[in-house]
Amino acid sequence: MSDVVRMGVVGVGALAQRAILPHLTQEDLHDSVQVRAICDPVAERAEEVARRFGVPRVYARVEELVSAGEADAVTIASPIGLHFEHGRLALEAGLHVHFNKTMSTTVDEADVLIETAQARGLKIVASPGEGLRPQLRRTRQLIEQGAIGKLSWAICGVAFGRYHESEEPERLEPHAGGPIDPSWYFRKPGGGPLYDMAAYALHGLTSVLGPARRVTALSGKVLPLREFMGTAVDAEVDDNTVLLLDIADNALAVVHGTAAGTILDDFGAACYFGTEGEIRGLLLNGEPFDFPGRDLTVDAPTWDWEAQMRVLPHVVGPHRRIPESHVFEDIMQLVDAIRDGTPTPVTAEQARHVVDIIESAYRAAGTGFRQDIRTVFQLPAVGL
Repeated sequence: MSDVVRMGVVGVGALAQRAILPHLTQEDLHDSVQVRAICDPVAERAEEVARRFGVPRVYARVEELVSAGEADAVTIASPIGLHFEHGRLALEAGLHVHFNKTMSTTVDEADVLIETAQARGLKIVASPGEGLRPQLRRTRQLIEQGAIGKLSWAICGVAFGRYHESEEPERLEPHAGGPIDPSWYFRKPGGGPLYDMAAYALHGLTSVLGPARRVTALSGKVLPLREFMGTAVDAEVDDNTVLLLDIADNALAVVHGTAAGTILDDFGAACYFGTEGEIRGLLLNGEPFDFPGRDLTVDAPTWDWEAQMRVLPHVVGPHRRIPESHVFEDIMQLVDAIRDGTPTPVTAEQARHVVDIIESAYRAAGTGFRQDIRTVFQLPAVGL
């Protein structure tokens, strides 16, 4: 294989059009990664997107893309409920895989993906790579150094809101193939705020505190009916779930994936409370704390997600002006791993652990019994 990683994109919905393709087709990447093929069952949309971004090959089915010999790796941007099957097909065809969150909907599925990759000598990077953020690595370091005393508890989470029904411009503006239907976000498998949004909070929390040991939860539906462009959408999956996690040393964490309400304006951030103080997002006892790259974010509020991503290693030049740069960074973690074996903290094992928490939380809510988390992962050295 040449030094250029040939990339395929599975699914050309809102995320691919807004972020993945605009990032990966920038001139500064031509010597490292090139998008050679895209795949989407909506043929008219796929053809139009390919023309817009200069992608030479278009396929309607994942099986066609992964067997065509056009790609060394794929990024899976299809609905979450399809990630397992699409990733499995790619790995069995000998392709490396980047999974947009979450990599699967069950631990059993994640086990298959990891085992398949290991058996074939392939690499998996699974978003979201919250552990890459120096903000969170510094938070972990502060807690480990006792800056807030002994950790008592933490809280984090994200609200669903009406985001997907009103997502612009990619979803609502007229394009070839028609509007991009968000109905899957409200249906099983893979729908709901836990898999879609709270995954960020869970990846961030576990990047700071490490694996969870047990979980209990309550869950239900606040809005059983959604609407997209005047059409009613029946919501199959819960949109209002609150988890209580047992981390270690009797520290607890509350995580919400709810229909409404946020704890912090910083998307996916957490509050950590200790016996001698607290960390709220990027504030230690009410004062900003320092971290590598803070000068890149100091002119922006903490809730400016894109500005906070300027600290990521590949988010330079034009990539600071393109949305969802954290997704681009995770893809580049895979590209570097393929090209020269660069290790990454964005691991499939942590992604599997987050899936385990979510799956176990739903089981706890359904049974009324606390559930043990059966997976673990190894946190890397802080490395600031």
